[in-house]
Amino acid sequence: MYLQNQTLRRNALGNFGQMSREMVNDAALIFWLDGQRNTVKAPNENLSRELMELFTLGVNRYSEEDVKETAKALTGYKIDKSSGKVIFYPRQHFSGAIKVLGTQSSFDASTLSDFLVARSDSALFITERIWYRFISSMNPLIDASLTSSFASRDIAALVKAIGRHSALDNPDNSMVKSPIDWFVSAARALSITPSKFSNPNNIRNYLDLLGQRPFFPPNVGGWPADQAWLSTSSAQYRIQFATKLVKEADLSPIASLAPNARIDGLADWLGVVEWSSRTKMALNGAIRDPARLALLALCSPEYVVSA
Repeated sequence: MYLQNQTLRRNALGNFGQMSREMVNDAALIFWLDGQRNTVKAPNENLSRELMELFTLGVNRYSEEDVKETAKALTGYKIDKSSGKVIFYPRQHFSGAIKVLGTQSSFDASTLSDFLVARSDSALFITERIWYRFISSMNPLIDASLTSSFASRDIAALVKAIGRHSALDNPDNSMVKSPIDWFVSAARALSITPSKFSNPNNIRNYLDLLGQRPFFPPNVGGWPADQAWLSTSSAQYRIQFATKLVKEADLSPIASLAPNARIDGLADWLGVVEWSSRTKMALNGAIRDPARLALLALCSPEYVVSA
């Protein structure tokens, strides 16, 4: 999982075709989806199905026959247990021509990946997924104009185009921070690194309680998004975690401000555009206690939800 994470980080703002080629040969993905059991004599369809449904095309954009044919192209890839790398075994690979989405060719994992990613419905799907993960899970992308920015499969260009989209001015387009996003943004604002914790394991333990332990996703599709992270129990654990963070933080930037300037100062510090009147009222009751003020702000709706 660590190596997979490095692959994703390396390609995050690069070319999606390159990322897809590397991921289809990723040991963690192949292990999770039984790819190493996929041989010419006994094809396994798990990886082929998820490659199209979750990673390149989306649902209802392929047939069951496409799944069966695609599985043949992915045969013969095994994980070397000593190195953790994926090795290709030609004798276990189906070398004949297969027909996928109306195109017949002798595909292997890389050429199959390139073929799927080059399709127009793949560009639309990836645009939709980035929108869903970073902009709004409740208001789906309603136009396909952004796909033109993704014509060369340049992820950075797509992200820039989304960042300039007029829909971002809509206050309804907001996302609940995942536990990891919430922790990382809070730690950066508070200038905290794991080494500053008296017990760094507390970070992992609280993220585990919040439902997002790093490198342990619940399934191959990854963690949920947005409102799935809101619950009574998560609110309680978030308060406990925030209490730990505040104890480790240097609050002098807030403490040095005059009490009546701390609420606005805290908004700037945490990147909050504007507090609601209800949140302001709660924060106002703690303006003379910087630690309590910071705790309330970290657990406020305006901080937990990214506008």
